[in-house]
Amino acid sequence: MPWPTPDARRVAGAGLILSALVLLGGCALPSQEGWPSSHAPAPSETAATVLGQAVEAGVRANPGKTGIHALAHPQEAFAARALLARAAEKTLDVQYYIWRKDVTGLLLLEELRAAAERGVRVRLLLDDNGIAGLDPELAALDAHPKIEVRLFNPFSFRPFKPIGYLTHFPRANRRMHNKSFTADNQASVLGGRNVGDEYFGATEGVLFADLDVMALGPAVQAVSRSFDAYWASASAYPLAALVPPAGPGQLGELAARAAAVQRSPQAAAYMEAVRQLDAVQRMLRGELPLEWAPAHLVSDDPSKGQGRAAREDLLIHGMAQAVGVPGRAVDLVSPYFVPTRAGADYFAGLARRGIAVRILTNSLAATDVAAVHAGYAKYRRDLLQAGVRLYELKSSSFEAQKDWGAGAFGSSGSSLHAKTFAVDGARIFVGSFNFDPRSAQLNTELGLVIDSPALAAQLHAMFGDRIPASAYEVRIDAASGALFWLETVDGKPVRHDAEPGTGLLRRVALAILSVLPIEWLL
Repeated sequence: MPWPTPDARRVAGAGLILSALVLLGGCALPSQEGWPSSHAPAPSETAATVLGQAVEAGVRANPGKTGIHALAHPQEAFAARALLARAAEKTLDVQYYIWRKDVTGLLLLEELRAAAERGVRVRLLLDDNGIAGLDPELAALDAHPKIEVRLFNPFSFRPFKPIGYLTHFPRANRRMHNKSFTADNQASVLGGRNVGDEYFGATEGVLFADLDVMALGPAVQAVSRSFDAYWASASAYPLAALVPPAGPGQLGELAARAAAVQRSPQAAAYMEAVRQLDAVQRMLRGELPLEWAPAHLVSDDPSKGQGRAAREDLLIHGMAQAVGVPGRAVDLVSPYFVPTRAGADYFAGLARRGIAVRILTNSLAATDVAAVHAGYAKYRRDLLQAGVRLYELKSSSFEAQKDWGAGAFGSSGSSLHAKTFAVDGARIFVGSFNFDPRSAQLNTELGLVIDSPALAAQLHAMFGDRIPASAYEVRIDAASGALFWLETVDGKPVRHDAEPGTGLLRRVALAILSVLPIEWLL
């Protein structure tokens, strides 16, 4: 028999690959028939809990308002989640885009397990794109009678999830970016942070400067209603229908591994944070200063995960209604700012009408996604010419501070991750929404619009003092028309005529990415 020619081997190889993709494409998701339903408890059902009693006086004294405590410090943000888990008596509803298999990720999984051991019902809803390597740990948790894990838009072929982007791209490209941690339907942490060491300042690698809030009162019930909708949505699948069940003893092994992590030097600061950064304990004692204000939850309908949400059911529609039309000032912080042509024209139009518009995003040196920076960079000139002021965060900026007024985003982060904006010194948004096409059109998002002049004023003030010291301001040279970057070093201005902190290859890559037709994916 003659040996196949190179062309024949290539055709055969292509056929095998195509056959494999067809077979993998046939790995359909399981039927959703007969899955159990569940709901968050009514506030009246948890009023007698420790959290319910702690919240009652403030809610009664501030009818219709939500109590807000900003969580800028990364260790305090970790401690708030851990302590809420410990304070919960009835339920924990937890929803995240990314959950890392690292020190803080394992510590918080252990808090969920320990809560379940006390009889707390735990519902854990995770996006399947952000849980690399966690299937065994999640299966162990799911085996507990008080814990159920569901995955949003899951990948049916578990050994190599990226195959799902080839076989089911329209669904796989839509991710759940929501982030919330709710205890007893009485208190919730929501904002920009995922669960992982880089979000809680526990790594020597890239750290994310971020912002969450802890909310008490009416907005928490809105978070729970949103969670229930996602939990019951067509995109949420029980882990047990996708992953082999845990073997005997795996839950105990997970607890033992978490205990070993707790004793490790890397975890020491976080266990100390739980003991010392006691926002939840102060809240339980009625000693935590809270900003009581009307707060409106804005979130995408979970049908967006299937590409079926109507325009009026999208976060951007609800946010526009809650925020209203700016009349004086807009200050925006977004790590992945891709305004698109329509957005650039909107911000430019505001500036031309005399509204002060200031925007902070990552510099090319600080960003963790160069393609996103490319999607922003091509609009810089138009924004600047219209009068918008642009700031780009330096890498390794924002030293750790415990209070929001001193350092808005907490950690000594080398990359910005907070998503917030303030309008007219009256309203502020905190949540998961990036000003980019992916947040607007593809991913699901969640956040709070808070009618608080006090919180809005803090963000406005930061653009007046702290942000200029921690970022480059992008400007246009009046003579040459070229962009340049201005920073302050030891009180003196320093000018950069190219993207600061980057080499030629990175800048060339940015130029190439800027002309590729990928904006809709960013």
